[in-house]
Formats: sequence, C-alpha cells, structure tokens
Amino acid sequence: MANITFFETQTGDRPAFETALKDHSLSFTEEPLSDKNIADFSDSEIISVFIYSHATAELLSQLPNLKLILTRSSGFNHIDLKAATERNIPVCNVPVYGENTVAEHAFALILTLSRNIYKAYLRTQREDFSLKGLQGFDLKDKTLAVVGAGRIGLHVIKIARSFNMKVLAVDPTPDPFLAEVLQFSYAPLEEVLTRADIISLHAPLNEKTHHLLNKENISTIKKGALLINTARGELVETDALLAALNDGTIAGAGLDVLESEELFVEDEKLFSPHTPPETLTTVLKNHILLNREDVVITPHIGFNSKEAVHRIRETTVQNITAFLAGSPENVVKAP
Repeated sequence: MANITFFETQTGDRPAFETALKDHSLSFTEEPLSDKNIADFSDSEIISVFIYSHATAELLSQLPNLKLILTRSSGFNHIDLKAATERNIPVCNVPVYGENTVAEHAFALILTLSRNIYKAYLRTQREDFSLKGLQGFDLKDKTLAVVGAGRIGLHVIKIARSFNMKVLAVDPTPDPFLAEVLQFSYAPLEEVLTRADIISLHAPLNEKTHHLLNKENISTIKKGALLINTARGELVETDALLAALNDGTIAGAGLDVLESEELFVEDEKLFSPHTPPETLTTVLKNHILLNREDVVITPHIGFNSKEAVHRIRETTVQNITAFLAGSPENVVKAP
C-alpha cells in the first residue's frame, strides 16, 4: 500500500482516484504544493501535482519518503527534474490527453477575436446594440502561424485547414510528410511573424522558448495580426505584448495563460519578500491586459473538458500502477 497525496484537486478528482486506487492510502488538497502545507504531507511516497505546484529542490527535500512525482499535465517545467534525478525519483507526466481539447479552445479564442464577440458582449451588456467598430473578418484565406507543431499544434492545423486557412508552422523537427498531407508549410519564426494574420502558440516552455516573443521581435509581426496563447504565459514577454497592442502591431490577443499567472491563484505570494520586483510588475501589467476590450483572457481552461480531464485521471492512475509494478511509464527527462 502506497501513501499518495494529490495536490490541486478539483471537483470529481477525489471519487475518481479513490475508486481506482482503493487499496492505497490517499490524501487530497485543493491547494498547490507549497512550504505552507508540505509538512502536512511529509510522509508521502507519491505526490501528484498540477501546474501551480512548484516542486522545487527545497520542497522535495522535505519529503524524505518520496519515490515518485506525477504531474497531471504534459508540461513539467514546474518540477525540478535535476533534484528528482539526484534522488532517483522518476517524474511522470500525461503526454496525451487533450490535443483536440486545447486546439478547440485556441479556435474559440480566435473566433472570439476575429468576430469581435467579446466586444459585442460587453456592449450589449450596456444595452448598446450599435454595430460601429464590430466588423470582423473571415478566417478563409487568412494565414495562421502555428508555433509548435506537436500534437496540439497539428490539431490546430487540421482545424485551420477546415476553415480554408493557409498555415505556416514553426517547429524544431519538421515533418515533410505531414506538411504534404495536411497542406501546410514550415518556416522560421522570423518569417512567419511577418506573414501571419494570426499567430497561435503551442510550444513547450524551456530555456530556449522563454520570451519567444519579446521586445526584439514582436515589432516585426504583421501589423494588425492576432496573437493566441494557450501554451505557457512565459512564452510572451508581457511588456512587449502591451506595447504591441498599444501601437496596433497586434490588433487583439486571446490568452488562456499569462506570465506569472500563479500569483492570481496564490495571491499571498504578492506580499512575499521572496517574490522578485519584476514579477510584481508583470502582475500589474496583467491587470492592464484584463481591462482591455481587445484582449480575451480565460483562466487556463484550455485543457478543461470532461473528456480530457477523464483522460488525465486515467493516465495518472496508469502511471501509479506501472511504477508500483516496477515498470514506470511516461517518465520525463531533463531537456
């Protein structure tokens, strides 16, 4: 019997895991893993976290019995892989759960902006039914840039092609066969920024992709383009995005993620002496974004469909079962 703790649980998680893992000792908390609650779960042998739990070396050192770390996400940049590796603790993720789910959410944001749905909604809430300033544009024949043509990015491409859009993809490992079958082209980032009417980000967050869009290159974006980010907030430098919105380089942004978004969830960190001043500045800039009519923000719900959450739970259980059977699955490695 293993002692397993689940952090950042949502409605439905507890009964699902209690049913599937009834022979084990389970603990649940809606809070992320943090220095405030780690002592309550110090005897955990397995921990399961989500995106707002920062499994740092310091926190992991306070779990002396830890044997396995699970993240209920495909991304794992919130876990200190080096610290885990030094203790021979495998880290397992959920690599496949919502390619179509996140892709559909990306297009929900695209359509919300391209047809001014958010602006129209705000206007009708004021009982103003005028059409001035609400003219949208067709997606047909527009060029979509998909930055990160992995599983999710490929689903975005499929949807875009069904709208008869032209598609440019940016990816470190091009697949000419897929490009031919799905009728899209690969191009470097610097080229697609100048050509795309809509840019959709689907890249993982790592040292190479941090601030992938920044003050140096965001000004090269085709004037009036839309930016969609359903990947990670840190792919975009917030200052650069605000400047591009202000000068009209970017006509609108659809954001399911924000840089330093965890401070919206754990607002006590705003008052922590360990929070860098530049992070606090980013949070203030995020509040400016929240109040713009040309920016649509959702609270990191791109993954959150019934079907995708069910797949996440299933894979998490499979990861636990496989590890306990001596054959860990979906083990991630440091890049």
